[in-house]
Amino acid sequence: MLSREDHLMIKQMRIHGAYIIDIARQIGCSERTVRRHLSEPECPRQVPSRRRMRKLEPYMDFIDTRLSEHVWNAQVIFQEIKAQGYDGGTTVLREYIQPKRRLRHGRETVRFETQPGYQLQHDWGEVEAEVAGLPCKINFAVNTLGYSRRFHVFAAPCQDAEHTYESLVQAFGYFGGSVKTVLVDNQKAAVLKHNNTGEVIFNAGFQSLAKHYGFIPRACRPHRPRTKGKVERMVGYVKHNFFVHYRRFDSFAHVNQLLTHWLAQEADQRDLRQFHQTPLARFEVEKVALQPLPAGPFETSYHDTRQAAWDSYIDVRGNRYSLPEAWCGRQVTVRITLDDELRVYGNDELIARHQLSPATAGWQTVPEHHQALWQRTCQVEQRPLDVYEGLQ
Repeated sequence: MLSREDHLMIKQMRIHGAYIIDIARQIGCSERTVRRHLSEPECPRQVPSRRRMRKLEPYMDFIDTRLSEHVWNAQVIFQEIKAQGYDGGTTVLREYIQPKRRLRHGRETVRFETQPGYQLQHDWGEVEAEVAGLPCKINFAVNTLGYSRRFHVFAAPCQDAEHTYESLVQAFGYFGGSVKTVLVDNQKAAVLKHNNTGEVIFNAGFQSLAKHYGFIPRACRPHRPRTKGKVERMVGYVKHNFFVHYRRFDSFAHVNQLLTHWLAQEADQRDLRQFHQTPLARFEVEKVALQPLPAGPFETSYHDTRQAAWDSYIDVRGNRYSLPEAWCGRQVTVRITLDDELRVYGNDELIARHQLSPATAGWQTVPEHHQALWQRTCQVEQRPLDVYEGLQ
């Protein structure tokens, strides 16, 4: 049901020649509802009493947060607050949401503030710079806390799943805690697809990361980047502040070293005009609301399985790497760290280490791996000469 203000707006828009379909989109209701209000001289809706809203009051902050994440399906929100203990019905919930629906289709974005420790927004940016004397595209992940606006930046050569997860691991370590929800865009490292029902299917690796740190993954609606406007602004801030002063780097490790210094000296000290505080000052309130970190960081290295050949080598990214001879013909697990170290495990035990090399560098061999194999291969049977003399 619509408010008296909505009723008057429908009448006014129709007088100015607006189509019914456009009025319905602006108000956030059906065309049938618009026609009904146009036929009524007075608004047919009665404002719900304070008593009816009493059960919903403890959940209003949560509902507003979900609306800010553009979850407008009242049934979805009802199920979520019901799981938190709400024992009321859906009618009051719909009455609470309805007046806010006009924000959904407006061209102006209304910023919703989240509670301390509730949300972190994640996004990627990219710039052209020079790394190790060569032109290079630097990808950088920005992770921004919704309440304090404090953020962390992690530079990487690409935006794959491993670097996405590592950026969040680094951010949680930098903040000293995790959050209740992480809002991401629709990159494949996190989101596989959106179903027709509005359900989001998350990447299995991202779900494992969420379980490890105890946060709930959230995704923006497709083609709705303003949902994560706080972090989008920080992507632009990094581009037009840090990468204006720094254009040449020795390595990606050098980029991240300079970023850490810049975050402490400039980004954390910037003035937030709407709050008249710095992010570091607001973080003093937020840090006590962060969730504690788990005992160890999430393993972000690439992992897969390989079948060792009978010569005790495995194929990884176009080259071959040796294993101890005892693993000939057996299945092993490989992990590749972000600094290109290859680690090979058998039955959860580390059995070999290599540094990844291009195929032009040739097969990578550790002599000790094949020592026992060569000893068995090179053994020659000893026979007395009279065995051959007896054959004459």
